[in-house]
Amino acid sequence: MASITIRNIDDALKQRLRLRAATHGRFMEDEARDILRVALAANERPARNLVETIRARLAAVGGVNLEIPAREAIRDAPDFGQ
Repeated sequence: MASITIRNIDDALKQRLRLRAATHGRFMEDEARDILRVALAANERPARNLVETIRARLAAVGGVNLEIPAREAIRDAPDFGQ
């Protein structure tokens, strides 16, 4: 596990953390860990693939209809043997 040191915390903030930890029956470090865990979990977005991302952006403007070109026959592979 990694560790982190936070410097220059306002005294009032530290006191609020101490009171909150005491209310929950935890050490300040445990309380800070829980606050970080909850705060960062709330901001996580589910991963989407590229197509879903593009589709979501274009949906706001009504989407885009593209004409699909007709398929052509596959050309022969080049001959590099001489």
